[in-house]
Amino acid sequence: MTAAKKSTFSTKTIVLVGMFCAIAYVVMLLSKLIPINVAGFLTFDLKDVIIAICGLITGPIQALIVSVIVSFIEMLTISSTGPIGLLMNVLSTCAFVIPISLIYHKRRVFSSAIIGAVAGVLCMTVVMLLWNWLITPLYMGVPREVVISMLLPTFLPFNLLKGGINAALTVLLYKPVITALRRTKLIAPSSSSHAPKKGLTVGVTLISIFVVASLILVVLVWTGNI
Repeated sequence: MTAAKKSTFSTKTIVLVGMFCAIAYVVMLLSKLIPINVAGFLTFDLKDVIIAICGLITGPIQALIVSVIVSFIEMLTISSTGPIGLLMNVLSTCAFVIPISLIYHKRRVFSSAIIGAVAGVLCMTVVMLLWNWLITPLYMGVPREVVISMLLPTFLPFNLLKGGINAALTVLLYKPVITALRRTKLIAPSSSSHAPKKGLTVGVTLISIFVVASLILVVLVWTGNI
């Protein structure tokens, strides 16, 4: 077995993938309790945060696996959108988490995670605009012209806000999660050259909290909840 295969399919990695699947599913269920939706069917789902952290720790292939498994279980258990919902779930999550993971694993420094998070938001927004244009007319049973009229005023800000909240939460939670996993020996200790400086970590944490709070406020105002 090659070194690449070892790192992808090692026992610890399989344990991590299973753990992240379980956590992502629970977070998805809790997200359903958020009383906010846009256009009657677009809802905010925080499971992408967990899957993005999984991708940062284990790699893009594992993040893809977790995305498919969690979305498939969601379809079988609580979703009413069937295969179309499964497809859109996987596309949205993968478009967000895979750029983050790819960029970070090319150069494993904290700044790469931040750059990857921004890239993930932009990639997910573009991908979902395209696929909402393609799929939503079938899902909603309306003419394509109706969906086209919703792309800029509805789908674009929704995906930017959703992606921005998930990206900020990913950056905010990544350090505590990876620190906890290192203490349990599920992942190896970091080298000092890759560890972010304390001042940088505190600064990014404060900025992430501000971004999350600001975007949530924008969402509440946009949806008429405040």
